[in-house]
This record gives sequence, C-alpha cells and structure tokens, in this order.
Amino acid sequence: MIGKTISHYKILEKLGGGAMGVVYKAKDVKLKRNVALKFLPSEWSDDSESKEHFIKEAQAASALDHINISIIYEVDETRDGQIFMALAFYEGETLKKKVQRGLLKLEEALDITIQAARGLDKAHEMGIVHRDIKPANLMITKDGVVKIVDFGLAKLALQEKQTQAGNIMGTIAYMSPEQVRGEEVDCRTDIWSLNVVLYQMITGKLPFQGAYEQAMVYSILNEEPAPIRNLPAQGSSRLNKILSKALAKDLQSRYQKVAEFLGDLRKLKGELESTKERASEVKPLPSIAVLPFANLSADKEQDYFCDGMAEEIINALTHVEGLRVAARTSAFSFRGKSIDIREIGKKLDVETLLEGSVKKAGNRVRITTQLVNVGDGYHIWSEKYDREMQDVFAIQDEISLAIVDKMKVSLLGKDKEKLLKRHTQALDAYSLYLKGRYFWNKRTEGSLRKAIQYFEQAIEKDPGYALAYSGLADSHIMLAEYSLVQPKDAFPKAKAAVMKALEIDKSLAEAHTSLAFVKTLSDWDWLGAEKEFTQAIEFNPGYPTARQWYAEYLTMTGRYSEAIAELKRAQELDPLSLTVGVALGVTLFCGTRQYDRVIEECQKVLEMDPNFGGALNLLGMAYRERGMHKEAMEEFQKARAFDEGNTWITAGLGHAYALGGKKNEAKKVLEELERLSKRKYVPSDNIALVCLGLGKKDLMFEYLEKACEDRCVGMSWLKADPIFDSLRSDPRFKSLLKRIGLEE
Repeated sequence: MIGKTISHYKILEKLGGGAMGVVYKAKDVKLKRNVALKFLPSEWSDDSESKEHFIKEAQAASALDHINISIIYEVDETRDGQIFMALAFYEGETLKKKVQRGLLKLEEALDITIQAARGLDKAHEMGIVHRDIKPANLMITKDGVVKIVDFGLAKLALQEKQTQAGNIMGTIAYMSPEQVRGEEVDCRTDIWSLNVVLYQMITGKLPFQGAYEQAMVYSILNEEPAPIRNLPAQGSSRLNKILSKALAKDLQSRYQKVAEFLGDLRKLKGELESTKERASEVKPLPSIAVLPFANLSADKEQDYFCDGMAEEIINALTHVEGLRVAARTSAFSFRGKSIDIREIGKKLDVETLLEGSVKKAGNRVRITTQLVNVGDGYHIWSEKYDREMQDVFAIQDEISLAIVDKMKVSLLGKDKEKLLKRHTQALDAYSLYLKGRYFWNKRTEGSLRKAIQYFEQAIEKDPGYALAYSGLADSHIMLAEYSLVQPKDAFPKAKAAVMKALEIDKSLAEAHTSLAFVKTLSDWDWLGAEKEFTQAIEFNPGYPTARQWYAEYLTMTGRYSEAIAELKRAQELDPLSLTVGVALGVTLFCGTRQYDRVIEECQKVLEMDPNFGGALNLLGMAYRERGMHKEAMEEFQKARAFDEGNTWITAGLGHAYALGGKKNEAKKVLEELERLSKRKYVPSDNIALVCLGLGKKDLMFEYLEKACEDRCVGMSWLKADPIFDSLRSDPRFKSLLKRIGLEE
C-alpha cells in the first residue's frame, strides 16, 4: 500500500491496525493535508456485515463534533471494493505508549481523564456508546489535547441493541461486567472502562487481572481492585471513592451519567490544585548527605572503620521520618575529591552535609564531626569525641541525635527506637562486620570472598548478629549474580544466612531484600519475592537497594511502568548510583524498546564513570537492537577491556560479531567460552547467546535447557530481554518460560 494513491490520498506509511481496520498515514493531495486512512481488512472485503458495521462506525463518528473526539472527513470505496474512512491525522502519541514509559502524576492522569470524559459526554448525548475505551484508543496530541479514536465498536444506541448475548466485542481488560456477560450496555460501560484506564495511569497496573482471558473475566465479575495508596492521603481517599463508584459491579450503584462523574473529577482536581498552592509555601523536607569519614589514624587499614562509622550513621538516619538522606553510594562518590561543598550539595540535592574524621590509637578513638549548611558553608554544629573504643556505639547515637536536633526534625518514639537500635553489643563482632561491608562494597570476586570471611567471623563472635547474616547472604548473592560461582552452590548458602537473620530480627529491611532477590533469581517464586520486597520497603522506605532490586523484579515480570517508578525513587535516594542508572536503562531497554532513550541513560552513567562495564555493556546491547552492529562491537570490546572476566560481556560480543557478519570471530568466541566452561563456571545461557547469533538454534536450546537446570541467574530475564523476541513463538521457548514461572 505504501506509495499508492487511493482516490485523492497518497499512502505514506502504516500507523497500525486492529480487529476492525488497518490505519495508514496519507496525504490529501487536493487539500494538501495529512490524514489517517482506515481500511476494512481485505479479507473482509466481501463480507457485507463487516462493511455495514464499518459504515455505521463512520456515521456514528461523523455525527460527533467535539474537540476531544477525532474528526472524520469522509467514507469512500476503492475500485476493487475496499471501503476506507478518512480521519484527521494528529501529531502525538497514544496513551498506551505514554503509559508504557512510566506512571503518570495524578494531576496529569486527571486532566487526560477529564478530557476523555468530556468527549464521551458528547457522544452519549448523541446516543452513541464507544464500548472500547482503552489507552490505545486515546490519542494525545503534541498540544496535550486528548482525542477519542476508533468508534469501531460503537453502535447507534437508539437504533439497535448494544451487544448480542454471547458475542463479546472489545478488549477484555477494560470491559464492564455487563459487557463480558454479553448483556446490553449503555453509557455506564464507557464510564467503567475509562476508570480502568485512570487506575492504570496512576498505578501502572490493571485493577482486574488474570493470567488468561477467563481468569480476567472472573476478576472483573467477582473481585474488587486494590485501593490506590501511592498518593497523598487526601487525594488517595477521594480518588478511591470515585473509582469505587465508577467500578461498581452493580449498575445502579455506578455513576449513571458522565456529567456526574465529571463533576467529582473536577472537584478532586480543584482540591489538589489548592493543596499544591499551599504546599508550595511549605518548606521542603530537611535533607542531608553523610560524607565518608577521613582516616587520620597511623594505620591506613582503618579505612574500613571510617567508612563503617559514616555508613552506620546513614543507615540510622534513613529511619527518621521527615528527613531525606542521600544514599551511601552517592555520598561516598566524592571520596578524595577536592570539590566545593556547594557543588556536592547541588549534585546530591541536599541542604546539609556531615563531614567527619576518625583517629584510632590503641583502645582510644577520636571522632570529629561537623554539620555544614550547603547554602552558605557555615557550620551548623560540630563536636569532638575523645573516648574509649567501647564507647563507639554511644558516639554514633550522640551524633545521630545531634543531627536530628540541629535539623529541627521531630523525632517520634518509633523513629527514636529505630535510630538508636543496636544490632550487637560486641565491639569485636561490630569491627569484623564493618570490614565485611567494606570489602562487599568493592564488588570484586576477591573482595566478596574476603567479605564472607569477615561476616562469618563476626557471626562467630556474636551468633545473634542479624546484620552480619544479612551481609553474608548478600555476598553469596553477588557471587552468583556476577556468575563467579554456580548458583546452585551460592543461593542455598545465601538463603540459609538470610533466614537466620530474619529469625533474629523480622523487621530487618536488608534481610527481606536479600530473601526477595534469592526468591527472584533462584527459586523463581515470583509471588513470594514480591511479598518480601514490599515488606523491605515498608520497614525502610529509604533503602535504595530494595527499590532497585524490586524494580529489576518488576522488569523481569513485564511490569515496566511500576519498575520505572521504583527506579525514579531509587534515584532520588541515590542520585549518583551507577547501578541504579544502568537499571533504569535496562528497564527502558526491555519495556519500551526505545533504544535512543537507553543510549541516553547509558551516556549519563558514563559521564560519571567512563569505564563502568555495566553501562558499556548495555550500550552495546542498545546498538545491537538498533542494527548498529559496528558500534555494538566497539562498546562490547570496551566493556570487555574493563571487565575481562565477565562472560556476559564476552557472549554479547560474540553475538554482535555474528550479527555483524563476522562469523569466524563469533565462532572463536563460542569456542573460547566452551573451553573456559571446562575449567570454571560459565553460565550456559551466555554460550546460548552466541549460538543464537550464529543461527545454531538447536544447540542454543540445549544450552538454555542446561541454564534452566543450573538455575542460571540470566534465566529470570527470559521474558523481558528483546534478544529473545525471535524465539517467542517457538514451543521450546514457551516451555522454558513455564518452567521458570513467567508464563501460565
């Protein structure tokens, strides 16, 4: 069709298609304007009933004249009898595409809903029910105007029945109970569907869910949607009341007219705007970054103690409600750099900084701290502690309480309890734990193995030390995630450690996070993993690792909007984290397939660290998906130079070689990985990627089967990773997804 001229319309490109038509962008050569041409599918060209329905669609739409309803210009027929409709062409995007990029703010979601409701109100006045309101049928122009499109399922309500029993038309997820039952429908069905869309815009989830069609129908008929809780109390309460009424299963309990629904929406929007105006006058939450403490001791190996002191204060302060605390990764990124405190404050978006130094000599320790106002550089508070080492816990408490006091934060009883909570009274166990965390943060194979030794020694000194068990679990998890050891060896050890941590302290957010990741990467217990992630975030909302790992879980399971929302929150807590930045890029890579945006996110990370292998690897993957094989090879080669032992990167390079026409180089990579696997652990799914690039499909599935048996961590990404798109229709691939629990 592209390039053909139909009547006085020149076809330019295909825009999309659905059950009732295929749509093209075209040029009206008479009036010199772009239009959208909708054609009845060619296989239906001889079907008189379909033609009649299509014409009625045109009649219904042409009778409507409203800013929020798409304009129809004419209906015509090609020489070979194919009917088409000429519609206004709008520059913009569908709400479906917009929602795929992330959650919408409440104010924006309300504005879109109000505009759509105004259009529906006009249609209902004319006796027309849309019957297929969903994000794909709501167009948002570049000027922000909502246009309802595709009245393909509309019927003239005054002329014929809305539906025939047993004949379901539309998209199940957005259907009302009466619609899925095949009963007569009216304007209240459109109200229901629009509120399903509103719920999805704000939460990223559908209010009624099911793994297959009948399960979703059951949910629509029998279940109630979970209340929305991620909003300010006032907005959340009123919005949930509106949704409850709009999604009432009993027709008489639902809004009877759009005008009534519109009134409640406008009232809520007005209240939010009024609250926002008042909030703009309210001072933002106090915020702080704790910089790494300087080591003034003669023994330079005391760096672990200095870092540990600062990190313990950070962890304590995150439990104080009403105080925003920059995460360790971001705060420690300024170590050893001579940067003005105002620049540090700007990059971390905080108003105060805590600086400190530690000098240890024998059993005595001198700790000096100062709280500095970023805006003017003046000291808010400073103190020097010259004590015995056994007083180190009391010093930490005094520093934390002083910060809270000087920053004018009200400390509730539960906050004070969490702030001053001690996980061990044994100083030697505490010192060993700090060494463990110091080496864990370095994230190399050698440092992780050292971390395990120190955590185990800390546990020997204090068997009731929950944080040490949690650190031990994290170390085993990282060894498995970095493919340094067999997952079957690492994850049982991690799980045993984390269960012991939770046995000691059920409220430990770090332990719930670790258990959730084990359930995700090893157990493939998707429901159990989400329960643990939500528990972790509930116990410590300021723990960025919980948010990042939860976002990775959401990406693996295809819930991309929710994943992006969690990563945005993680970035607020940890703005300079390289891993969070890459995680956001991965979610965009898997969820939106907007590879230019992925490339932008990678470049942001590489501006902070040009040698960060994770960003270079993802950049290579994005170039690969764009068909830029030369650029992909270059990025994989750079990543490999900085992280030579990473077989994921090696496999990515081999795959890129194959796609880029360098078959011999790809075969050499395959041989290299196969040789390497005979003397050390190489994940089988790594080797499978090179086989995929070389077109060795049967061999690739053999390796994927082995990866499944070995519980390779990469298998958790099977549903989300675009590299597997060409395999999704293969029964062997579907079988793997079922074994992993990612498909019914």
